[in-house]
Amino acid sequence: MVQAQTEVKPNVTRAQALIWLRQMMLIRRFEERAEMLYQKGNKIGGFFHQYSGQEPVAVGSIGALRDDDYVITAYRDHGHALARGMSAKAGMAELLGKASGCSKGKGGSMHFFDAEKGFLGGHAIVGGHIPLAAGVAFASKYRGDGRVCICYFGDGAINQGPVHEAFNMAAMWKLPVIYVVENNLYAMGTSLSRSSSVLDLTIRGATPYGMPAYQINGNDLELMAETTREAAAHARSGEGPVFIEAQTYRYKGHSISDPGKYRHKEELDEAIRNDPIIVYQNVLKDRGWLSDEAIDDLWQSVKDEIEEAIAFAEESEPLPLDALYEDITTTPHIPQE
Repeated sequence: MVQAQTEVKPNVTRAQALIWLRQMMLIRRFEERAEMLYQKGNKIGGFFHQYSGQEPVAVGSIGALRDDDYVITAYRDHGHALARGMSAKAGMAELLGKASGCSKGKGGSMHFFDAEKGFLGGHAIVGGHIPLAAGVAFASKYRGDGRVCICYFGDGAINQGPVHEAFNMAAMWKLPVIYVVENNLYAMGTSLSRSSSVLDLTIRGATPYGMPAYQINGNDLELMAETTREAAAHARSGEGPVFIEAQTYRYKGHSISDPGKYRHKEELDEAIRNDPIIVYQNVLKDRGWLSDEAIDDLWQSVKDEIEEAIAFAEESEPLPLDALYEDITTTPHIPQE
């Protein structure tokens, strides 16, 4: 059963809408400033994957969940973490490898975690976290706690073998999991048309496994939220998993080292002209919920928050060397001299 949704009537209060708009602004500013730090060469190590352009997917869907639900994602994870309520300070400190980071400075860009908020991390192995989501959902069903697990991955992960093993198990056991493929049209530098035998990715969830599946404009924030509400209600009721294809677009290359020359400039320009943050600002202005002055104030507050996060991260202590032996086994092990 595939349901294509293209528009939705407002089902959000002004207060909630402003929170969501600010979250998208915060993610955008976080990513832009973090990229600048990365490019300095000595601030952030490892890989770095920008989320700019995809903000409504994380903000809209996570905003529709309960506080005790679980969130798990791939390595483009900063946006999801901030949407779940992780502080910009904890995220920025993690990027800089500091002990005050969300993963004690050990995870870096691809491994943000916040167990207290049910954010079960970014995972670097393509598709490797999708079976984990099924396991988390199985635990929820076993305990009968009514929680759902929302699992994000890219269109490139859809071809991985473990993905389909997990889909089959989740459907067979009616596990409370929502699978969200963030279809930004490119798996690294390979377009969807060159990597998938079908362009309608809902077929991957609906046809073989019988999941309810939605194909939506993921950059429509309120549509993303309403679709997730429906999916969560279905999963919580014991009816099993739901598949959402959220069509979106990333402004940057696969990672910061990717110049993105495999796509046409006109394509990127068109996406930027339809920047989802600007679009949502205008929606709220049309409703009379927001003024130009209020928008400027929101951006300024976000800029201030990110600058405070950067200062916090730079002033935080680096991880001590003996911490290398922590968090490896259940019993701390310190080698004898």
